[in-house]
Amino acid sequence: MNEINWGDLTLERFLSEFWQQKPILIRGAFEEFKPVIAPDELAGLALEEDVESRLIRYNPSNNDYQLERGPIPEERFGELPEENWTLLVQAVDHYVPEATDLLNLFSFIPRWRIDDLMISYATPGGGVGPHYDNYDVFLIQASGTRRWELGGYENSSSPRLPDAPVMVLSEFESEIEFDLAVGDMLYLPPRLAHNGIATSEDCITYSVGFRAPSESEFLRSISDHIGEQLSAEKRFTDPQRTITNASGQVDQADAESIKARLVELISDEQNFNQWLGELLSEPKYPDMVQAVAEDEFNDWFQEALEVGVEVAPNTRLIYLESDSNRLYCNGEAISVESKEWPLAKSLADYRNLAPDDLDPNRQELLTKLFQLGALL
Repeated sequence: MNEINWGDLTLERFLSEFWQQKPILIRGAFEEFKPVIAPDELAGLALEEDVESRLIRYNPSNNDYQLERGPIPEERFGELPEENWTLLVQAVDHYVPEATDLLNLFSFIPRWRIDDLMISYATPGGGVGPHYDNYDVFLIQASGTRRWELGGYENSSSPRLPDAPVMVLSEFESEIEFDLAVGDMLYLPPRLAHNGIATSEDCITYSVGFRAPSESEFLRSISDHIGEQLSAEKRFTDPQRTITNASGQVDQADAESIKARLVELISDEQNFNQWLGELLSEPKYPDMVQAVAEDEFNDWFQEALEVGVEVAPNTRLIYLESDSNRLYCNGEAISVESKEWPLAKSLADYRNLAPDDLDPNRQELLTKLFQLGALL
């Protein structure tokens, strides 16, 4: 099993000095890195309809990029040149159990912040061009070698290559370069410009990406959540209205009344907690979550008593510190009895239960989660 060797760097120091602040290269972070998937199996995933994948070809003679979204036809791989292309497959952890084990190594960050494991396979010269991400990422070299060029911090107003099918910075300037070999790991904070170029055959890089919802997403989401609960009769009122001498003016009292009501709606702690839990537990691919018939539970539970329980890779299972006895699973709130609350927290924290953790007399929580397709 893979383990991270942080060397002299403690997790506390990493979080205080580097996380969301500056990049850091950790040589030999994985002393004997064990790939979670073979290259031909990765290509096989890219053939699948429900797997998010991209094939990017680069022409260095005219700085041109071509993008093909999956599913990638099998014959396409036989047509590709020996250089300057890369295959990227998202959410490999949804399909490969060993990939989930790799993500668990980053559980010092809350699970809701982890997005997925993307894997890229590149031939010499392959890459996606200089760009930046709006989220943190750990880049692990799994096979071959890759050169990483790091620039400055960019934003949405930074010049981009016109008409390119992928976001490529047109004025990228490298300030520092790293050559990564197998087992090396590079951490990049949000919006730091970077460019990865494969420098060997069979260059495979694992990208552990993190979720970072935008403020506009938060605002739109909570607005929709609250709005759905309000009736048309809930309106602005002004029973203490006084005569105005400026009919075109919105006076401060009216503005403050509207503001106070909006703050009151958002400040409803129970409602806020439910919205936040449902939002942060939404699955990456909702269509992959399939409900299971209740009559299948008994057979499943009998097997679980022997082999234990695992949370499905595509399931997001969380709880809020300020919201006791409520678990959130794939966008749904689940009320949990006090006697099962330790079990619920253990499932969310560790994503598995040993047979000894199961009680044949306490099945309500597991029944709900099983029906939601959240358990293996």
